Order: sequence, then C-alpha cells, then structure tokens
Amino acid sequence: MNPIRVMVVDDSVVVRKIVTDVLSADPGIEVVGTAVNGKVALAKLEQLKPDLVTMDIEMPEMNGIEAVRAIRGGGAGRGHSRLPIIMFSTLTERGATATLDALSAGANDYVTKPANVGSVAQSMESVREQLIPRIKALTGRPVTTVARAAAPVAPPRPAAPRTAPGKKPAVLVIGSSTGGPEALARVLPALPANLPVPVLLAQHMPPVFTRQFAQRLDRLCALRVVEAVDGTPLVPGTVHLAPGDHHLVVRANGRASYATSLNQSPPVNFCRPAVDPLFRSAVAAYDGAVLGVVLTGMGADGRNGCGEVRDAGGTVVVQDQTTSVVWGMPGAVAQAGYADEVLPLDRVAEAIQRHLAGAAPLNATTAMAVGGRR
Repeated sequence: MNPIRVMVVDDSVVVRKIVTDVLSADPGIEVVGTAVNGKVALAKLEQLKPDLVTMDIEMPEMNGIEAVRAIRGGGAGRGHSRLPIIMFSTLTERGATATLDALSAGANDYVTKPANVGSVAQSMESVREQLIPRIKALTGRPVTTVARAAAPVAPPRPAAPRTAPGKKPAVLVIGSSTGGPEALARVLPALPANLPVPVLLAQHMPPVFTRQFAQRLDRLCALRVVEAVDGTPLVPGTVHLAPGDHHLVVRANGRASYATSLNQSPPVNFCRPAVDPLFRSAVAAYDGAVLGVVLTGMGADGRNGCGEVRDAGGTVVVQDQTTSVVWGMPGAVAQAGYADEVLPLDRVAEAIQRHLAGAAPLNATTAMAVGGRR
C-alpha cells in the first residue's frame, strides 16, 4: 500500500518541522510538501496531489479558514472538495471559535497544538498521539496505535434478536466524534422545541471547545442546548452537552426524577467525555427506556453502551457509512448487531422523532442504507 501523502500548512518554521518530523517517522506517511499560508497551499495542491492536508488557522495572507473555504468551494481548490483537512488549533477561546468556524467551512477534524510542554520531545509526542490516528482514519487506513483502533469496514449485521420487550424511549442519548460537530449541526436543528424527552450528548471535544460548541448549537436549534452542569434536573426539550474532560452521566433522584452528573473518573475508550458511560447510566436510570444514537466518529466508543441499551429494551440508531466522515463508532455498533437502524444523516432526525413517538424500527432492508465510502 502506498504511503499517505500529506501536505503540512503552517506559518511557523518550528511547527512545520515538528509536524514534518513526526509524520515522516511513520512508514505509512509521506510528507510531500509544506506551505507557509493558505494561498501557497492552494497553489501547490495540483502539483503535490496530497491525500490529506494539515492546516494551521492563524496565518498571513490567507488563513486556514479561508483556505478551507477555497478548497471546498472550488476556484483555486477545484477538484479537491473531498480532500481531508485536519486543522491545527490552540486550546483557547479564540482558537475554539476559529476551529468551529473551520469545521463549519468543511474541515474534517482538528488537533490542538501542544501547550505548556517542557520539551520538543514532549511536543512531538503530543502531535504523534493526536495527529497520526486521525490521518489514518480519514484516509481509510488501519489505525494501529493503541489509543484509537478504527473499526474494520464491513457490512452491518442485522440487529440481534431482542432479549427484552421494546420500550418507548424516555430519554435520548447521542454520541459522536470525528465529523460530529457538523453532523450534530444538521440533526439537532431538525428536531422540534417540544421534543418530549431530555437529550444528553457526548461529543469527543476538549474543554473550552464544548462551551463554545453548545452556544453555537443553541443558536441553531429550536431546542435549548447547554454545556452540562452537575446536578441539573433533566427536562424535555433541553440538550446537555458533556463538558470537555468530564464524563456526563444520568443520576436518578427517586421516582421519575433525573439529573445530570459530571465526574472525572478515568477515560473510557481513551476518551473523556466518553459515550459508553453516558449510555450505560441512561439504561440504569431509565430502566432501558432509552433511544441511543451514534453518529460519525473514530474508534468504537458507544458500542458496548449500545449493546446494553438493546439488551434492556431500548432502541439504537446509527449513521450510515456513506454519510459518515469516519465510520468507526457507528460502524462498530452496526457490525456488532446492536443497530436497529443504519441511516443516512439526513434521515436521523426523522427516525428520532418516530422512535420517540413509539413507532417500530424500519425493516432491515429499508433501514440499512449503507454506502461505500470509508
């Protein structure tokens, strides 16, 4: 298999060298070129023909957001509208805002620049751990790092036979990762303000970013969207987004009374927040009356939680392969036989409303609209 061809775009000589050295040390990756800003990067696309681009945000002449828009919108970037782009971001309010803008413009994922590290070696290790798994996942290559193993691409299995009667959902829980911000920005605004259940959401995202993301979703949605705070009563029509570096779980406060609970127990599936703890806690608190939705993302977080949802009589819907940026998390659920429906992204909101109304899942032939990308 040919190595993955990567172009590194950053105006910092130091950052370009760190990223280039880290990537070049992996035998499955070849750095085919660098650029000091978005304008130079666009000019080099045809010549270098990279499989993926890493893109800084703050750069002179043409910044990373402008470059992403140009690549996705044609013009100088014509012919590269599906080129995977990973943004290099700072873990600050301004960096979070810019990163979310870049994702909205069409970037696929992001990594945060090393901060407060004591040496070049530590910076390189931080970049290696974050960047290489994402590069391989976005280009459809096996992710062999311990941190995040990509689910193998295989057709979904039909949903396993239920071991308990199906239950009408009393809560909606959603999990997502790579590609999740844009997927959620399409699904949640399609849900009505009078949604009859509370919503809890785990998106793999660091602190600062989750607060800004919740505010952004709140502006887009008829539903109220907030970054979760410990001990908030769960009421219909409100979406609680897990804050970065905290697990979000459901706490039962007696009969038919539920609240959010935050903790910093160890990462699960190498993630905090993680999807599995949220789904498991919802099953326990609501006695299985749970609708679980897993959207695009790298890894397999959510697979075990979805198994528990179905075993307890709940329902599971996952995004299909064709519309997922990375079919890792939803693919892992589908391949385990835990998905009642495997649907394109634009049909997920309709499915949510259908299940909350107590309707049965579509039959397997209709539901499993699985495409062939990644």
